[in-house]
Amino acid sequence: MQTKLINFKKYSSFKIGGTLEVALLENNFSNIADYYLIGSCNNTLVGDNPPALMMLSKKYDYIRVEDGVLKIGGATPSGKIASFCKKHNIANFEFVSHLPGKLGGLVYMNAGLKEFEIFNTLLELRTTDGVLKKEQIKYGYRFTDIKKPILEASFELESGFSSQKVAMFKKMRANQPSTPSAGSCFKNPQGDYAGRLIEAVGLRGVMRGDMCFSSEHANFLVNTANGTYKDAMWLIEEAKKRVFKEFAIKLECEIVILDREYRDGV
Repeated sequence: MQTKLINFKKYSSFKIGGTLEVALLENNFSNIADYYLIGSCNNTLVGDNPPALMMLSKKYDYIRVEDGVLKIGGATPSGKIASFCKKHNIANFEFVSHLPGKLGGLVYMNAGLKEFEIFNTLLELRTTDGVLKKEQIKYGYRFTDIKKPILEASFELESGFSSQKVAMFKKMRANQPSTPSAGSCFKNPQGDYAGRLIEAVGLRGVMRGDMCFSSEHANFLVNTANGTYKDAMWLIEEAKKRVFKEFAIKLECEIVILDREYRDGV
């Protein structure tokens, strides 16, 4: 199996992590259970002791229309999807231009903005274990039960790219910090907002090393200079602890934490 050296301090949106050898998934699916599949690491915190990592090869970076269906490879960047849809007047994907990542990751977490989600127009997936119809998948707010690497996704094809929606999504993201981060750190609990809870327990703008919950948007854990995994984890665990103590709410991470010693809990 081919591999690729990746410096995660440069590659990940958090700008945290060492240089690691990452396996490339192309045709051989026999030993994939030994690896954790990554994409562009826009929602990922790479730890000091990460598991063996794998990513899709360039073979799965494509987008095309076949028999009235939009087919997108799992390694296709969101920017490429947005550009293709604009060029070909395709509706319902305007929001992906404001969601960095690759198609596989967007589908895996049912990424979206408000009610606009990737699953809205999904038809089926091709995984390393075969085809999954949409109705075979459990999914919800930033959640799916997909267990196998996503090689390709098929979507309903509808005309009518909307520049107005692009402008609306841009405005929705305007309050988010540009400092290196992995997007929203925690999922919003039902009926509440993680940012409000983090601010309420006094963690907005609080520094730990070069890491902090942003003063612009408290649910964004940002790296202001040379932040470390340990400082990021201190803030994550501190937020969980304080919010649970104050409100009896268990914050659930929206970011993915890749470290063999990490155990999710309050």
